[in-house]
Amino acid sequence: MIGQLIVLCAGAVSITALTVMIGPAVFHYHLLQTALPVGSAEILHIERAYRDALALALGVGLVVSLLAAGLVTWRLARRLRQTLHRLTLAVDELSRGHYSTRVPALGAGTELDSLAATLNDMAARLDAVEENRRRLLSDLAHELRTPIATLSAHHEAMADGVIEPEAAMPILAGQTIRLSRLADDISEVSRVEEGQLPVELRPTSVRDLLDSTLQEWEERFEAAGVALRRDFVMRRSPIIHADPDRLAQVLGNLLSNALRHTSPGGAVTLSALTTGDVVEIAVSDDGEGFTARDQARLFERFFRADSARTRENSGSGIGLTISRALVDAHGGTMAAASEGPGRGAVFTIRLPRATVER
Repeated sequence: MIGQLIVLCAGAVSITALTVMIGPAVFHYHLLQTALPVGSAEILHIERAYRDALALALGVGLVVSLLAAGLVTWRLARRLRQTLHRLTLAVDELSRGHYSTRVPALGAGTELDSLAATLNDMAARLDAVEENRRRLLSDLAHELRTPIATLSAHHEAMADGVIEPEAAMPILAGQTIRLSRLADDISEVSRVEEGQLPVELRPTSVRDLLDSTLQEWEERFEAAGVALRRDFVMRRSPIIHADPDRLAQVLGNLLSNALRHTSPGGAVTLSALTTGDVVEIAVSDDGEGFTARDQARLFERFFRADSARTRENSGSGIGLTISRALVDAHGGTMAAASEGPGRGAVFTIRLPRATVER
């Protein structure tokens, strides 16, 4: 504001100086063009009247102009200072971790309104990240609580002689394995989502991938009394650019998930087909299925559609998250569908087809 006042004063001084120096000379020149004698009393009176009128008009005009300019400048500076103060408060709240803070509508010009909108967008993203972090820590604590409680209870029981070490060892070993698996899954999903899990893409035969997967899982399905079927006939196997180990991991997650949710006597089918430039691989079962509400959250970390299922009989709740992230790393998509509880489920992977086939 001080700078603006200096500019205004400089302008007023310039206008006054120019008017005083140039105005009377021009008026005197034109006055000499009249028939009045030079140096007459009339000319002196007219020039004095002109100077008085000019000084009065210039003085009043300058005072009014300076007052008006000063008032406008003060209001603009005050408004700008208030706007910047609100922005500063919002940034200060964000820096203290209050990510729900938002900058209200400023109405202070396009640039400041755009800055406020950008700040609100950044705050919303930080709020979402913070919410995910809180939920992850809560889920992680929930997942750790059960095996730790089991280990603690059995150790106390062994110390009190309530249970023999031979009887407790399988349970302790199982919970230890579960904790180890949970740690591995968390590490892997973090690496996948950060894009740090290496994926070595190379031409891969879909038929060979599915055959080896079926061969690996047949024994486990047979032991569980669940039929494992294949539904693909490929005289000429489509080729995809993929990491066979990672895709086998994805298919293993889907088959393991289907096996857990299918009762003995049920069936799980591994199928594949080619549609244009896309290869679709599906794992379908006639098991428990899920609701439309659960469908939207199936790929979230630690989400389980069946909350009543005991955690000892369920997975870590991260397998589908890892699977979808791996499919994304292959440039594909993964989707899940079910007609409802008790009506089975279908998980479909869509991958781009390579141009070279064998």
